[in-house]
Amino acid sequence: MEYTIQQLAKLSGLTARTLRWYDQIGLLKPSRTAPSGCRCYGPAEVDRLQEILYSRALGVRLASIRECLDAPDFDRLDALRGHLAALESRREELDRLIGSVQRSIQAEERKIEMKDTEKFEALKQQALAENEQAYGQEARQRYGEAAVKQSNAAFAAMTPAQYQEWQTLDEELRRRLEEAVKAGLAPESEEGQALAQLHRRWLSFTIPYDPAKHRGIAELYLLDQRFTAYYDRSLPGCARFLRDAVVHWVH
Repeated sequence: MEYTIQQLAKLSGLTARTLRWYDQIGLLKPSRTAPSGCRCYGPAEVDRLQEILYSRALGVRLASIRECLDAPDFDRLDALRGHLAALESRREELDRLIGSVQRSIQAEERKIEMKDTEKFEALKQQALAENEQAYGQEARQRYGEAAVKQSNAAFAAMTPAQYQEWQTLDEELRRRLEEAVKAGLAPESEEGQALAQLHRRWLSFTIPYDPAKHRGIAELYLLDQRFTAYYDRSLPGCARFLRDAVVHWVH
């Protein structure tokens, strides 16, 4: 069966504009273009679009999806099995969170004291899973399997107090970055030095500290749009300030 762009848009829940964009970036090309100029899509394109939407639902970037689909060894069945495993893992994460919330409600209702470890375990497991999904493969390629396992183990072993401090440091870092950028400070300033040290403390909760690794991670804040967006979500320029401060002050 063949679909026009409007028909495929309706079938998939996307807009025709999105499908045109996918065509422009080489993610989903039509099987042919009719004499009228209308894009037409066949069974292979429908399967490819399904794969694209599954990957997008799991948070995979468009560039990575295209690279995967265009790889000579791409296997659709293997990909579907991978999606199923990822979705089942996500379901397990949600089940853990639901269970944690339920236990918290029961503790409040019955005036029972809930262990601090119980309060944070599900949240830590979710954070680990989200980090694995977003950065796991790249982290393994860059630092190796052993380093990633060591980092994950350090995070999982955090006490409730350490986990709270880790989160507080992250919030303080982002707040002070925004204040420094708004004030027009330079990364080479005393505040830039203080922020580089604050970032070091935050990193040291999950990785054995190494200055070269610290600088390498900071470089990612400009090279990877996901990191840039995290620090720049309220004010552009924060990711660059942090990267420049680390490069200047960490040796």
